[in-house]
Amino acid sequence: MDLLRSLPIGLYLEQPVTWLHRIDPRIKLVWLFGFLLSPISAGPIWRLSLVGWLLLLTLATRIPFRVWRQQMGLVIIFSLLLFFVTMLAPDGLNVGHQGRLPENELAFVEATLEPTDAAVEVAASGLPQPTGYQYVLIEQSRITVTRRSLELAIRAGTLMFVLIYSTNLYLLTTAPEEITAGLDNLMQPLRRFNVPVTEIVLTLTLSLRFIPLVLEEIQNLVRSVRTRAINWKKLGLRGTTQIWLVISERLLDNLLLRAEQIASAMQVRGFTSPNQHQVRWYQFRLRLLDWAVLLGAGAFWSARFFWGHL
Repeated sequence: MDLLRSLPIGLYLEQPVTWLHRIDPRIKLVWLFGFLLSPISAGPIWRLSLVGWLLLLTLATRIPFRVWRQQMGLVIIFSLLLFFVTMLAPDGLNVGHQGRLPENELAFVEATLEPTDAAVEVAASGLPQPTGYQYVLIEQSRITVTRRSLELAIRAGTLMFVLIYSTNLYLLTTAPEEITAGLDNLMQPLRRFNVPVTEIVLTLTLSLRFIPLVLEEIQNLVRSVRTRAINWKKLGLRGTTQIWLVISERLLDNLLLRAEQIASAMQVRGFTSPNQHQVRWYQFRLRLLDWAVLLGAGAFWSARFFWGHL
């Protein structure tokens, strides 16, 4: 089992280099915030359109099918599961019920004995015909789907898909150094308020670089357990729990050791603080493709304000 290949979520795809890789990380960050913020107070049609745009963007990027299948498959399965669970669950809306007869029937009969001129006009114009509106869409045995439950299911399923997949696509096509450089550039105004921007960005870089190390340690421990051919049935629940506690303790020790090695390597290279050691990030240069994508972000938000309520 290779966790670095079977669980590629959040990892950077170095090869092949697509056109999405070449876009400025700041522009991609603007688009990412657009996908994350535009579903707020949006209608179901706009949310479904975001899912469609992400699928088309993935196909247009020409990401290899193996990566596309592994990353999108898990997100789609989880989003569909959330969609069906929310749709089949009770909507929690108590619909008010109005009786067929009035509460005071005698007073109602006396009032209708002498109709007024307005009542005669209403009776002459005819009663409004019933419409095809139905609040309960599907009602079979124990399965009940209402308009509210369907709308909640669309909101929950699309929101989960957009949040996870848009972030994953951004991490897939943007190197960690480019991400931190873009954040450092966009957070420059916060330096006037004495915000430690460089420290925050450096911490984020180390965190992104530490994710493959965590997966590698987990993979090594799983392989070491498999090579010992442990008979889990004979151990029972108590023995199995003790072994997994030992494995978890060993994993924590290895991760702390890796963190200490990274800190020692930085200290040996003279990195004690950003004030004494200059951090050289990615060099930015906006090209024609970047400006076109930035104009597309403006058109995206214009469409959100005009048709986002649908």
